[in-house]
Amino acid sequence: MSVTTAETAKGATDTVAPGTYVLGIRHHGPGSARAVVSELHRIRPDAVLIEGPADASDLIAAVTDQGMAPPVALLGYAADDPSRAAFWPYAEFSPEWQAMRWAVTHAVPVEFCDLPTSMVLAHRTEAGAARETDPPREMDVPREMDAPSEMDVYRADPIGALATAAGYGDPERWWDDVIETRGEGAGFDAITEAMAALREDDFLQVTDNSDPEARHEARREAHMRQAIRKALKRDGVQRVAVICGAWHAPALAGKLPPAAADTRTLKGAPKLRSRLAWVPWTHSRLATASGYGAGVISPGWYHHLFTTDDDVIVRWLIHQANLLRDKDIDVSSAHIIETARLAETLAVLRRRPLAGLAEIGEATLSVMCHGDTALADLMHREAVIGERLGAVPADAPVVPLQADVTATAKSARLKMDPVAKELVLDLRKPADKAKSLLLHRLQILGVDWGTPNEVTGTGTFKEGWILAWRPEYVIDIVMASVWGTTVYGAAAAKVADTASGGTSLGQVTGALESALLAELVEVIPTVLTALRDRAAVNHDVAQLMEALPALGRAQRYGDVRGTDTAALGLVASSLLTRVCVGIPAAVSSLNDDAANEFKERLDAVHEVVALLDIDDTQRWTGALHAIADRADVNGLLVGRVTRLLLDGGHIETADAATRLQFALSTGSTPTAKAQWIDGFLGDGGLLLVHDRDLLVILDGWLTGLGDNDFTDVLPLLRRTFGVFDPSVRRNIGNRAAALDRQRSVPVTTATTFDAELAAPAVAVVAGILGLP
Repeated sequence: MSVTTAETAKGATDTVAPGTYVLGIRHHGPGSARAVVSELHRIRPDAVLIEGPADASDLIAAVTDQGMAPPVALLGYAADDPSRAAFWPYAEFSPEWQAMRWAVTHAVPVEFCDLPTSMVLAHRTEAGAARETDPPREMDVPREMDAPSEMDVYRADPIGALATAAGYGDPERWWDDVIETRGEGAGFDAITEAMAALREDDFLQVTDNSDPEARHEARREAHMRQAIRKALKRDGVQRVAVICGAWHAPALAGKLPPAAADTRTLKGAPKLRSRLAWVPWTHSRLATASGYGAGVISPGWYHHLFTTDDDVIVRWLIHQANLLRDKDIDVSSAHIIETARLAETLAVLRRRPLAGLAEIGEATLSVMCHGDTALADLMHREAVIGERLGAVPADAPVVPLQADVTATAKSARLKMDPVAKELVLDLRKPADKAKSLLLHRLQILGVDWGTPNEVTGTGTFKEGWILAWRPEYVIDIVMASVWGTTVYGAAAAKVADTASGGTSLGQVTGALESALLAELVEVIPTVLTALRDRAAVNHDVAQLMEALPALGRAQRYGDVRGTDTAALGLVASSLLTRVCVGIPAAVSSLNDDAANEFKERLDAVHEVVALLDIDDTQRWTGALHAIADRADVNGLLVGRVTRLLLDGGHIETADAATRLQFALSTGSTPTAKAQWIDGFLGDGGLLLVHDRDLLVILDGWLTGLGDNDFTDVLPLLRRTFGVFDPSVRRNIGNRAAALDRQRSVPVTTATTFDAELAAPAVAVVAGILGLP
């Protein structure tokens, strides 16, 4: 027998009639959550069925564990491919979560009744990859099509359809008026009736069984009806409460169709092996802004709305005031009072029963934020949306690697906080070193909990990070579990695999650098062997140069961490020798793009050479001199090499000025000369501020260009000077304006005469003139 809540309310005193009670809810709606709990208290069902993956029913008992704190999510993933995963998130104010807690607390049998994870993930493969990681729900956006039908739009957002029918432009405001801010009445019958009206429209009938999405929706509802029939057949079960999305309520309420039809619908549905676990979630991932189809625009506000019994608005404003005060913004009690009064006045003017989030937001902007929209946006992110992070019990079923990550983070005193924060570590301290090792090892595994951040100072013992935990990292950890069951073991295995299977020398040296930073001592000999083998047969100068920077950094930071890096110096020296031998041929006949790429490699290697011994430095300096003296090399490289030699003290300023003048006075095109200047100056414009001779030469060349030549070189010079700080550009301009163009440049009078080279020409001229 199936009845509605309105029918049972008539004449029902101490008992409720047997039957199925379908409670159509809005996912993550606090009003729906309160109404569900109230109805469950009234109905006192013998069984509770909840929309969710049926194969996760065994995990429901954990919702009352002391260590369980929403928001949390059910994670379902393919056993043989963890990257194929789905989340079913729940907050404190989610009706499904409250129904689970009520059932477990009152010892009422409770199950999920939707398709199992094995079918959901198989459907995503069948449909050609889902649009997002969340399972289909009544608020989900439909998959992209060339021309979405009205059926797709209504099914995607039935609440929006009802809001439009009621004359509301904002579905959230309509729902807020009807459900969220009303304390009386559940309204489940009215919602079911409204959804039935939408589903009965001609254009909403599903006729195309070849559509994977339509077929999947039919299977979902068929599975839910089968679960209801199964529950009603159990001994002692007379009243069954079903908590499902409002869109599905009409398909489950009333008299159910024959079971044979649902059996045929489910027959042949694809499946795959899957696993499930509870994982922490965040309010920001419940928000619509995150792309979650069943999300809400204000999870932080809804949490407050559900957990606060009285003085809802005032307590919310106090919460916002505290957030502003934490940022050293003065907010007094008078601000709170005036904000509350303004919000209530706006609600009266708009004929709303209570002030909603829109009124509170506008009042906050006007009073507490003094009209500052940037500050109001900050309040929206931190208060209205929020970054509350849930927690799951320590003994909850997870993959071994996840358990080790949690335990290691706890030991290192690293909190999994979704709010981004800066962390500066001192590697001389054991506690900070433990944090660094965990973050580096997780980076190797593809879990970017920490992002390296530059720190000030010259000491190599400092290390900076930006930390921000994201719930989806759980999937990355599950995927990384193929490498091992502990963070150390998995990171070591992945580094070894990268070193042995790397397609370039740079990948191998990168793996070595990662191993040293993560202190994977056991795998370093393996990586070094792979490095030597790869370097011995590699003759590509570009790859050899790309490999050197990682070796230099590894040697530097390995020393800080107390790791023996003596072998690295030998390998780096060997690579540098081969680079110096091959670089003269490598720089020949390079076009502009190739020259620019090679310049980056030159800069990187030059930085590394400073970490090697004196013999390596002299060998590298000799190679740079060879490039600087050549006329057949792209001017960008010659200019850059000249600058490196000048900065290193290997040539004098006068020599650099002579080379600059020679480069600007030869028969090269103006564009080639501009490239030489670009390479020479790079990002160091201060050189022209402090060296008058160089500025005079450059100024004389530039002012002597013809109109066409000037037009050709102007874009290149703008690019060169555009990277300088505004103050540097201003100083250069002031210096150039003050130049005395009548004075000769000393270096221009310098003339070199090679008697031996000129001897043949002198002899010929003497013979012509009859001279002895």
